[in-house]
Amino acid sequence: MNLADELTHFDESGRPRMVDVSAKAETERSAVARGRVRTMRSTLDRVLFGKSAKGDVARVAELAGVMAAKKAGELIPLCHPLPLTSVVVTVAPDEALPGFAVTAEARTIGRTGVEMEALTAVSVACLTLYDMLKSGDRGMRIEAIELVEKTGGKSGHWRRDE
Repeated sequence: MNLADELTHFDESGRPRMVDVSAKAETERSAVARGRVRTMRSTLDRVLFGKSAKGDVARVAELAGVMAAKKAGELIPLCHPLPLTSVVVTVAPDEALPGFAVTAEARTIGRTGVEMEALTAVSVACLTLYDMLKSGDRGMRIEAIELVEKTGGKSGHWRRDE
């Protein structure tokens, strides 16, 4: 078996290609992704008590995530540009980490899924948190970015088993 038989983003000769989705039906599609940023307790406390020098870092990270989802087709080679109908990014403090839990849900009506948009949103929201908090905590870790659920299309509904 060669690479072209295993991966849809390569043609018969092994050259990269954008998958042709023109024959697929348009369906409602959604994807939910999540990730987290682990910080020092003092970093989380600065944010919780409004003492971050850069303001409301969680809201800025949420906005960055939405903007990133809209650019997924430009950032990821061979990813289809999609007309998104909704992107919601949530950054929530998580005292148990300590740090932040980040989730994103992307929606569209189209011929291909929105998993990459949701994953890109989470990734960039996490990177934005890191950027805005790094002056006091260079040891932060971005962790566990993963797809949680997707709906729509020929393969239907998929949910990560916990």
